Amino acid sequence: MNLPAVNHRPTQEFIYPASRNELILQLFTAAKDIDEVTLLYWERYEQDPSKIHRKKLSVSLRDDQRDCYRTSIRTKSIAAYIRYCFELKKGTETIWYGRNGFDESFRGMNESFFEFLWPNPTDGFRAPKWAASQIYYQIFPERFCNGDNALSPKQAVAWGSTPTRENYMGGDIPGIIKQLPYLSDLGITCLYLTPIFEGSSNHKYDTVDYYKIDPQFGTEKELHALITEAHALNIRILLDGVFNHCGFYFPYFQDVVEKGQASQYSRWFFVQSYPIKTDPCTYDCVGHYKWMPKLNLANEAVQNYFTEVGLYWIREFGIDGWRLDVADEMPTKFLEHFAATVKEKYPDALLLGETWGDADRLVSGNRLDCAMNYLFKDAVTDWIAKDKISVSTFDQRINRMLSLYPQETNLRMYNPLDSHDTARFLFSCGNDIARLRLGVALQMTLPGCPAIFYGDEIGITGDNDPLCRQAMQWDKSKQDLHTKEWYKKLIKCRRNSNVLQEGNFHTLYVDDENGVYAFSRSVDNDVAIIILNTGTKEIQIPPQKGPTDKTLTVLFNESAAFSAPQNKLSSETKCSDEEMWTTSGCSVKILTTESEGVTQ
Repeated sequence: MNLPAVNHRPTQEFIYPASRNELILQLFTAAKDIDEVTLLYWERYEQDPSKIHRKKLSVSLRDDQRDCYRTSIRTKSIAAYIRYCFELKKGTETIWYGRNGFDESFRGMNESFFEFLWPNPTDGFRAPKWAASQIYYQIFPERFCNGDNALSPKQAVAWGSTPTRENYMGGDIPGIIKQLPYLSDLGITCLYLTPIFEGSSNHKYDTVDYYKIDPQFGTEKELHALITEAHALNIRILLDGVFNHCGFYFPYFQDVVEKGQASQYSRWFFVQSYPIKTDPCTYDCVGHYKWMPKLNLANEAVQNYFTEVGLYWIREFGIDGWRLDVADEMPTKFLEHFAATVKEKYPDALLLGETWGDADRLVSGNRLDCAMNYLFKDAVTDWIAKDKISVSTFDQRINRMLSLYPQETNLRMYNPLDSHDTARFLFSCGNDIARLRLGVALQMTLPGCPAIFYGDEIGITGDNDPLCRQAMQWDKSKQDLHTKEWYKKLIKCRRNSNVLQEGNFHTLYVDDENGVYAFSRSVDNDVAIIILNTGTKEIQIPPQKGPTDKTLTVLFNESAAFSAPQNKLSSETKCSDEEMWTTSGCSVKILTTESEGVTQ
C-alpha cells in the first residue's frame, strides 16, 4: 500500500454536515492502489463493538494520481460526537487508519479514531438551492443589443463594426429588455451582466460611480423594468461587482491624487509614493493596468463601503446576486464579511466569484457559493477544440477538478466554454462548428451550470479581447440556426432532467484511439448515460455497468457534424444493449431512466 498517499483529516475539507443528521465524508488514496475501503463509525457514548457501523466505500472520482472516496453518514438523531476510522485492504494486507496514523490492528472504540464533534448550522453548505439548476447567459451590455439610439455615445460606430478596446456600438439595457423573449425561448434562466455602473470605458470595469448606472446603458427605471420583466419570465439577474479595484476617476481615488497622503482615503489604496503618478505607476493596480487602482479591501471602511453597495442593489432593485470580479485577489477577510452580511439579509442571493484556477479559497467556509470554472473551460478546450490532450487525459482532469470541491459546490459551479476575457470557443475550434456542438454537449451534461457567452449559440466567433466582444448578430439570415437548435435541444434535456442537474458523476468508458468518452450522472435509482463520439467511425463500446434492468430511453441522439439537426430518437421501451452502446461518428447520445421532466 502507498500509505503516504492516504489522506483524511477531521476538518471541513474532508468532513462536513449536510444537515443536522447527515455528514459528508471523503478519503483520498493513491490511484488504483487500494482493493477495499471500509468506513467504521460509532457514537462517542457507545462501548459495545456490535454498535459499530461498517460501510464499504467505492471510488467516486479517479485521476492519474488519486482515488477519491466519498460517502455520507446518516444518524437517527443529531450527528454529533461521531467517531470513525478506515479499514484499508490490498491483497492479504489490512491496515486501519485513524488520527494517530496507521495500525496493523483495530485499536478499539477508545483509541486512534477521528471524531466529528458538532454539526453547526453555519458550517454546512448553504448556497441557494436554485443555483444548481441554472442555464447562465453572459451579456456584455455594450455589444448585445441597441434598444434606444438616444442612449448611444456620440462616437459610436456602426453596429457590427470590427470591435476594438476603445470603440462603442450602442448596446444598452433597453436592448436587453427587448431580447428577453429570445432568451426565454432559448431556455436561459439567469443573466450575468458585465458591469453596468458608470465607467470610463466600453467594458466599465473601471468604475467611477458604484451607485449610478452608466448613462449610455440607461436609467434606474429601465433597470427596474429589466429585472421585473426578466423575473416574470423566470429569468434571474446577476450583476458584476467590481470591488477589487476601481476606475482611475473614482472620486475617492481622485481625492488621493489631489491631496496625497493627507486624503482621508489614502488608506483605501496601495500607494507606494506620493505624488500619484501614472507613468510609472506609484500605486498598485489590477493586472498592472494603470487606469484601475487596486482597492485595500482589508481596510474596514472599504469593506463596509462595498458591502453596502452589494446590499443596495439587492434591496432597491431585487437583483438575484453578484458575480465578484477578480475575487481570487480579494482578501479572505472581505469575502467572509461580504458573504456574511449579504446572506444574513438575503440568504437566497447568489455569490459567484471569478477565478481562473482552483477556487477552494473562494468557496471554502462561509464565503462564496460558487466560482467561474475555468478549469472546466480549459479541459474542454484542450480536448475538443485543440486536440492537445487525449480522452483519458481529459477524463483525469475532470475527475481531478470534481475532487477539489464538495458535490454541492460542483453542481453550482459556473461552467463556461468562453467569456469576454477569452477567445470564442468556436474560434479555438478552428471555426469547426461540429467541435463547438460537442463542447456544448459536455457543458450541458457534466456537473456544474452551463454558462453561454452571448452569441455562441448562433455561431459567433472571434479571437481574444477585443475580437471576442463583437456585436450580437440579430439578422436571422446571418445566424447559424442549426447550432441554435442544438443548444435549445440540449438545454431542454438538461432542464427536464433532475439527474443532469444534480447527479453524481462517474466515468464509464474512455477510448483514446477512437475518441469515445462515456460517463454517467445518477441520483438515487435514476441515471443518465452520456456517450460522446468525437471520431469518424461508428463504434460499439463494451456494455458498461449500469441500471440496465430499468427502462432506458434515448433523450438525445444526434450527429454534431450534420448541417441540419436530425430528429430526436426516443423510445418508451427498454433499449437493447446493442442500441445503447452503439454510437455514430461525431455524435452525442444521452440515455436516461427518468420518466418525467423537472423543468425549473
